[in-house]
Order: sequence, then C-alpha cells, then structure tokens
Amino acid sequence: MAQKIVIVGGVGGGATVAAQIRRNDKQSEIIMFEKGEYISFANCGMPYYIGGTIEERDNLLYPPEKFSSKYDVEVRRNSQVLSIDRHQKQIQYRTDSAVMDESYDKLILSPGATPVVPDMTGKNEACVFTLRAINHMDQIEQFIRENQPKTAAVIGAGFIGMEMAANLQLRGLDCTIVDRSDQVMKAVDKDMAAEIQEHLQDKGVKVILNDKLTGYSEGGKTIHLGSGNTLQADMTIMSVGVRPNTWLAEEAGLDLGSTGGIAVNDFMQTSDPDIYAIGDAAETKDFLTKKPRHIPLAWPAHRQAYFTASHLMGRDVPNPGQIGTAILKLFDLTIGSTGHNSYTLNEMGYAFKEAVLETRSHAPYYPGAEKLWLKILFDPKKGIIYGAQTVGYEGADKRLAVLATAMKGGLSVTDLPDLELAYAPPYSSSKDPVNAIGYKASEMLE
Repeated sequence: MAQKIVIVGGVGGGATVAAQIRRNDKQSEIIMFEKGEYISFANCGMPYYIGGTIEERDNLLYPPEKFSSKYDVEVRRNSQVLSIDRHQKQIQYRTDSAVMDESYDKLILSPGATPVVPDMTGKNEACVFTLRAINHMDQIEQFIRENQPKTAAVIGAGFIGMEMAANLQLRGLDCTIVDRSDQVMKAVDKDMAAEIQEHLQDKGVKVILNDKLTGYSEGGKTIHLGSGNTLQADMTIMSVGVRPNTWLAEEAGLDLGSTGGIAVNDFMQTSDPDIYAIGDAAETKDFLTKKPRHIPLAWPAHRQAYFTASHLMGRDVPNPGQIGTAILKLFDLTIGSTGHNSYTLNEMGYAFKEAVLETRSHAPYYPGAEKLWLKILFDPKKGIIYGAQTVGYEGADKRLAVLATAMKGGLSVTDLPDLELAYAPPYSSSKDPVNAIGYKASEMLE
C-alpha cells in the first residue's frame, strides 16, 4: 500500500534508507529533509581531501538532482525540521523564506550527531575546527589556503583525530596530538596503542597524553593544558567525540536509551511505531552482549537503513546488533578493531583472556613482508571471541575482516586454526596469522 514517507536527514542513514525503500516500493511518496546543502557525501573521505590524496572535491559528493531523479525522491535541502506533532502526524520545518508543515504516514529520523566542542576561554572560532560535514571540510581547506598555517593541534586521539593529524602532517603542517587518556586510540588496547604511538612519532607527529585542553590565549594560537604547559598552534582540530542529535525526538516525547541515543527496537522503530530512527542518532544493541550500544559509524547506518526499509515493506528482518568494526589508515599503517577491548570487557565485568601475535604480513622469504600485530580477546572457557585488533603495514585489513566475520558467525578461537585461508607467498604464510593466533588462543583455554 502506498504511503507518504518523510525522512529527516540524509547522508549514510537517510539517503540510504530512501534508496532502499524505493528499490522495492515504486508507489510510496518519499520526501527527504536536509538542513544543509548536501544530502549524500563521502564523509569518511574528507580527511584525505584535506591531506591531498583525494584531489577533486566533487568526488566526495553525490549530486542531489541525480539522487532525486534516480530514486524518485523529493529532496528538500536547506530545510530544518523544527518539531514533530505525533498526534497530527506532521512535522514543522523552516526554509530560508518560511515555516511550513508536512504530513506523514511514516517518519524516519536520521539527524546524525554533532561534534563535541567544549566552550573554552579565549577560543577563536576562526582557527578552531571540527570535521563532520562538507562545510567543515571547506572551512579547514579555506583556512589552510588563505593563512598557510605551519602548526596544528589535534585535540583527541580517536579515529578522526588520528586521520586528521596524519593528513595535516602530509599537507606540511607540524602536528601535535593531545589526549586526556594514557594512550592513543582507545578502541585498541594499550599494548597495540604503543605501536601506533611509536609510528606517529616516527612520522614527526608529537603526542601529549594524560593532559587536556583548558583554554586558549593570543587569539587562539596558544593552547593551555591542564598540566600548566602551553602549546603553540596556528589551528586546532577538535576531535573529542560526538553527541547524538536527539533534541527533535526528545521534544516529541520519544524515548531515549541509556547511551543517550534514540531508543529503538530490532526493526528500528522508536517508542512511536510510526517513527523510526537510524544512524548516529540511534541507540541499538551490541551483537555479543545484547546490551544497548551507540556506534556512530557508516556501516551500521547503512545496515540499519535496510532493517527499516524491510520493515516498512512488511518484511520483519530484525537487527541482530553490531560489533563496531572500524579501521583507519595512519600514514602507511593500518589500524583496525572490532567488538570489545580489555577496557570495555573489564567495565562490564567479563572474564576474558587475550592472545597477541607479532608476525609478518606474508611469507618472510618473499620480498616486502611487513610487521603485523594481531590481538584477540576471548572467553577463557568457551573460547567465544569478544574482540579483535589488528595493526600493520600490509594485510591488517584482511585479517580484521576475517576475525570480524568469525565473530558474527559465532566461531570460537578453536575454529580459527581450521579456517582455510588462501595462501601464496606474496599474500600470507602456509599457516595464516589468523590460524596462528587461533592455535595460540586455543592452548590458553581453561
């Protein structure tokens, strides 16, 4: 039956769910509201545009006219949704010229998340940036071109912070990373982070840990730290996390979850069955523990779009939960993680063991074999894999993919040695590193 489906927000969640719905439903009316100019863009590619690896800005953009025509979706850009009237089943939105209403049969919320920017004394908006959307990327690029900065500070050593430090360094800036924890990359354990930190320093990036930003002076160019030390930087990238955009849902009386995201069921329905929520604003569940989890990554948003579209079409495909597989390129080093690390497992009170393997990416006698580190965390009795981490110069992505697949497939560490993984000297060893760490972990079971 044809419906009127309204989508709030584009990019990974909103644009994907519109396309998913249209593939199977040629009759329903689909209207997408996007507060900005761009409805679909490759946000994961933005650091690489700033670093110069991606040369053409347009390569990151999906033209809205093309999207609208291809999927028969009415796209309303520069349209900020202001409120939801659940009883009347309509939204109110604002354009440049007016405030108007639009009715819906089904509403899908994909408003994303907002970078956390602490309000600090002396902050100069002209030289302090975040990177979340195309306009942020454009502001950074314009600042670099017009001001020719020599130094940059990156506050936060997570995924975006690391990518930005590497790409700014490649752009010719002298970068310093500041993080309040005792390691870079909290997604991995401290032993793996030590290899990452050494690589950063080898590439000329300065790393300051156990310290935090407390304020600015001298027009935002002097950064004051909690330790009492100062740091000079012509520009600052804030990368201390994101906050799900839930105010629209809150004001409409929809339930929020314990992680702060919009609470949804296995079909991405909110506490109002006619309203769905997906992407960075939604709280889903962890695949392993089934506990609430907020994972602001591209893959979960795309997958959640599928669950939503399927449910709207009358097919109940439940979301089994996510394991949070993520990867990044840091200069020529690849860093990946999936599932849980020792910090989150300890926080939840899980008993676990860990196996670590330092090896080579392929047969050591074949030229070009590079260092590769693997780590898995697992149940000490049953061998259930709780998490995995990879760091390396070649083949780290392949091993992470295998381990993430093993986790989703319910394999234990005793199954890893039995995986028949392709072997030839340029690609692996006769016993792949995944097999090897499986043997090692199996011997550790109680």
